[in-house]
Amino acid sequence: MSIPSNIRRVASSLIGVAAVTLLGAQEAQAYIGPGAGFAFVGSMLVLLVTFLLAFAIILTWPVRLLYRLIRVGNPYKKALSKRVVILGLDGMDPGLATKLMREGRLPHFQKLAERGVFRPLDTSVPSMSPVAWSTFATGVDASQHCIYDFLTRDPCTYAPMLSSTDIGGAKRVLNIGRYLVPLGKPRIKLLQKSQHFWKLLGEKHIFSIIQRVPITFPPVPFKNGLLLSGMCVPDLRGSQGTFSFFSTDAEGDVPRFTGGEQTVLRRKGNVMRSRLVGPDNSMLKSGGRMTLPFTLGVAEDGESALLEIDDHEPVRLTLGEYSDWVELTFSAGLGIKVRGIARFYLVSTSPHVNLYVTPIHIDPENPAMPIAHPEVYAIYLAKKQGKFATLGLAEDTWSLNERVIDEKVFFDQAMLIYEERERMFLDAVAQSKKGLVTTVFDTTDRVQHMFYRYLDPTHPANAGKDTEQWKDAIARVYERADALVGKVWHLVDDPDTVFMVISDHGFTNFRRGVNINSWLRDNGYLHLKDGARTGGDWFEGVDWSRTKAFALGLTGIFVNRKGRERSGIVEEGAEYRALVQELADKLGRLIDPATGEPCVRRVSVSQKFFRGPYRFDAPDLLVGWEGGYRNSWECATGQVTEEVFCDNTKSWSGDHCVDPAIVPGVFFCNRAIAEESPRLVDVPASVLRLFGQEIPGYMQGRMIFAEGTEEAGVKGMLDPTSLPQSGAAPGALIFPPADRKASGQS
Repeated sequence: MSIPSNIRRVASSLIGVAAVTLLGAQEAQAYIGPGAGFAFVGSMLVLLVTFLLAFAIILTWPVRLLYRLIRVGNPYKKALSKRVVILGLDGMDPGLATKLMREGRLPHFQKLAERGVFRPLDTSVPSMSPVAWSTFATGVDASQHCIYDFLTRDPCTYAPMLSSTDIGGAKRVLNIGRYLVPLGKPRIKLLQKSQHFWKLLGEKHIFSIIQRVPITFPPVPFKNGLLLSGMCVPDLRGSQGTFSFFSTDAEGDVPRFTGGEQTVLRRKGNVMRSRLVGPDNSMLKSGGRMTLPFTLGVAEDGESALLEIDDHEPVRLTLGEYSDWVELTFSAGLGIKVRGIARFYLVSTSPHVNLYVTPIHIDPENPAMPIAHPEVYAIYLAKKQGKFATLGLAEDTWSLNERVIDEKVFFDQAMLIYEERERMFLDAVAQSKKGLVTTVFDTTDRVQHMFYRYLDPTHPANAGKDTEQWKDAIARVYERADALVGKVWHLVDDPDTVFMVISDHGFTNFRRGVNINSWLRDNGYLHLKDGARTGGDWFEGVDWSRTKAFALGLTGIFVNRKGRERSGIVEEGAEYRALVQELADKLGRLIDPATGEPCVRRVSVSQKFFRGPYRFDAPDLLVGWEGGYRNSWECATGQVTEEVFCDNTKSWSGDHCVDPAIVPGVFFCNRAIAEESPRLVDVPASVLRLFGQEIPGYMQGRMIFAEGTEEAGVKGMLDPTSLPQSGAAPGALIFPPADRKASGQS
């Protein structure tokens, strides 16, 4: 009785990785949560257990296979397809894809569309990545998976909370002198509700490899599969990405950056000294962050520098190039080490030495937090393919927003990360002859966010910046994705494989920001203390005793409800219903004074729009902006600014947090579908049916593939006129805009 090749290869590789790491393990590892402290975990024990389990897989496989055949039978007996491969391209836009296909720049997507189907894919409400990919993973909308935004608020404190993950310290600690040693793991909990559809497949003995799907941190164990977490994996400092910038330019005040820190390099001749800041050392009673001292010696010609970090191996940095991943080992005390990785970029050596350092990622070979299932899977990938980015939001958009780096430095970083994902994806497809393979690439989303202004010569973000050199950056990323489809084509071009390329949403322009908190203030719904006009981040200065509504995040408005919020003043029942209707009506008529145009397409009242059990956790109102508009940066963090409207001058110039009808995703497939208008929520239900499994009653999606002959159903290219585009960049409109509705309520 032979062992299936995909199981044999994966198990053998895991054994090899475990053995190599066991032989080389010298130190205990730390288990760290963002801001939550340590709980000691010996990686040797973890790897030893993994080694024994993997070895047991091979030894017991014939017996277990016989048992499964007797009790379960062939899990693929009723399958319409024995393998499903899903390539996720976050943010890929159907309008731009169609335009580039017509120009002949995406030949492999063209081939896929002609042989199978290409349609817009209805996205989630709201249309943002954590919400949409949660819908993809679970087959339900936000009112059932309970992810409505990146952020939500703590109703007891009004403080911001990450919507996807809750991390807390160990319950018990041991006092040893100046140390506090945790006696257990910190609490790391995924707040997303419902269950992932690959868990359902695993229970039916159908194997899955899931890579980088957003909102899978911490990884939830499931049978018969491997998973590498994606969006919302923190960096080693516990943030969603904190970059570092070092400079010898110490004149005046050191700038304060959103998303990063600047530190002065102390210079003596050609040698500079400073420290890298790592995670909080909560093992120390005195607290404080762990740091690593380093020196930077600049060569006489100024074309390179030698980086020496504490007791690490020296690294030669070349001017204008990224280093490889550099291992960083922080000491917490008592022999506990916390390991991370970062890339270094020598920006300049004259007249000032400027050094950019990416956020410090969790080291996949020595993960300080759980980033994979099983835990050894991340180690396996790193041993086989080299170090790779683990941070959920790996592309450092804020360093470009703050102009610490330029477009070239950002684009080069994005391509390095893309190449890592490509190696993972191709390896997963090659390893799997049956079952599900899903890999999500973030590059399409991040580059469109940061380079969309190049599609609009009049964009406010263009002032003082280059507008020519990188105007083809988005198209270049689409071409890279097209080349990947070409590379994988021979691996998926068989009758037993369904190959899909999907995106969670599309893209549009982001020219103007709107601060709903300022609008609420001007209209008497939000009040500041002492008659102030402006307030700082996270509702600083808000008078909750008089405030009826407030905005946080990218689309949501919360009512200050009595019995829910700590200082709620709006009564449930008639008062609440009248208020949300009043707000929806007024916001639906909101006009941009600079253009005289409506900026809101629709406002959704959550309790009328949603039906799931978690609809009461939603923002009370969701604003569906017209293309070109979005919550302002200040509104997203709970600020109250003087003006309601402002130009968006940041490099982050494209977005999708608008009315979902404007930004559908893409659906390419090598097989015909039975539905003219597929939806993102249909994908997991359809995958279950392709594998011959029933769709659970709680899922909201439907089967989109014909279950009879393969040729039945919808094939070919989409009809361009069916795609709504509103607020797109001048000159980039390739579809007529849909009928506008200045107001309305769902």
